[in-house]
Amino acid sequence: MSQNAGTTPEGTADRREGRIAVFCSSSLGTEPGHAALAAALGQRLAAEGIGVVFGGGRVGLMGVLADATMAAGGEVIGVIPEFLDEIEVAHQGLTTLHLVKDMHERKQLMYSLSDGFCALPGGLGTMEELFESATWTQLGLHEEARYKPVVLLDEDGFWTPLIGFVQQLVETGFVKREKAGIIRRAGSIDEALRLLGADHA
Repeated sequence: MSQNAGTTPEGTADRREGRIAVFCSSSLGTEPGHAALAAALGQRLAAEGIGVVFGGGRVGLMGVLADATMAAGGEVIGVIPEFLDEIEVAHQGLTTLHLVKDMHERKQLMYSLSDGFCALPGGLGTMEELFESATWTQLGLHEEARYKPVVLLDEDGFWTPLIGFVQQLVETGFVKREKAGIIRRAGSIDEALRLLGADHA
């Protein structure tokens, strides 16, 4: 089930160069810089003509990302399960809002709509989306077995412990070294776009 919760901004369809799924939290966290980063990412993606696919909520970093992207004239597609509408509060001001039945359908649709994945700081839900999308890339489960990059947007070291844990998985033989490289860390939005293959500068 889907509903059109807005209109595509004039000119967006002509400028858009693919879509990026952004994994982010329905909370703001304790560091104001994370919200600023979400807003800056949304503004930059809109400026580049790159569509945003996200979890569909209007609260937390999700809301900041969506609002900033829409305000800058970008395309924003939200995907949210009906049962989460009361918790994450579905955003009604998007280009398109898809209401789905469960979390599995949410993630599958987000993955199929996207050409790559970018994770902002977040909690368990963000981690789940991050690792599942990376696993799908590893197993070639995305459409036509296309390689879809997975990037951690990290301006302040938030993702350092996770990168260390992935390295531990390599050292203990649970992840092949070449597969660990599926998850990349970017220290800036410019670097993230380059790693996502979306740098048009």
